[in-house]
Amino acid sequence: MFDIIINPNSGKDKAKNALQIVETMLNDKQIPYKVHITNYTKHATDIVRELNQKPETKLIILGGDGTFNEVLNGITDFEKIAIGFIPCGTGNDYVRAASIPTDTKKALEIILKGNIGYTDFLQVGDKRCLNCAGAGMDVDVLERCRTMKLFRGKLKYYASLIDVLLHLRFHKMKVTIDGKTEEKSVFMIAVANGTCFGGGMRISPHSDVNDGKLNLVIINEIKPRKVLGILLKFLRGGKHILEPCTESYFLDQVKIELLSDGKTQIDGEVYSNKVLDCKIVHNTLRAFK
Repeated sequence: MFDIIINPNSGKDKAKNALQIVETMLNDKQIPYKVHITNYTKHATDIVRELNQKPETKLIILGGDGTFNEVLNGITDFEKIAIGFIPCGTGNDYVRAASIPTDTKKALEIILKGNIGYTDFLQVGDKRCLNCAGAGMDVDVLERCRTMKLFRGKLKYYASLIDVLLHLRFHKMKVTIDGKTEEKSVFMIAVANGTCFGGGMRISPHSDVNDGKLNLVIINEIKPRKVLGILLKFLRGGKHILEPCTESYFLDQVKIELLSDGKTQIDGEVYSNKVLDCKIVHNTLRAFK
């Protein structure tokens, strides 16, 4: 028995089309299932909390990174639940790191094999994060996306990115690693479990969702004329990680505090909270692999 959670708004009609494929495959194999459709923000969280009261729950999630995050934050008993991901979003960043096929049939075939392992996630204060949390330029872009009306999808993200770069600013932050605190002026800072954000931008190319470590990536303040060069390296497979302005650490936990104007993001959702107190959670979240 599978419980299917679908965000019908993911990827335009992608989630709806994927559901048809999933239902056909399950019906052909005579596998019972029940479909739960999300109707409002955080509805997936509420659905999972209710389902987690059962002795055992096998979930199939049709959605994007935002829906995956909502599901993760709804789990109340990790031992009683196993999650299968079928990517239907615009960015699909988590699945890149987790090696989950974007093809619906192939993703479902993995789930139906029934092999369950673990995948890491981040505990960020009282919230959970599956892919990436951060502050700086990426949050400025997400904020600009909210008001951008000319484009949709990835084009909207890149148009917002260009606009942010034209009004470039750096952010003052306090970073605490292993009990040592340092103030920095940064272009961007990310605490990554996955490798990408923004629909394939490899902020943390060496991350591994199963290694029990988070990757802290800091791109420090640089001369404005060098920003474009860094971004091009960023877009070309994460080569920014080799630049002198970039710091990269593999850690169990890190604390970031914004000292200037700005917000933070967790799995692409923007928060007014100026503190990201992050730690890795290993061998806890059960997923089909």
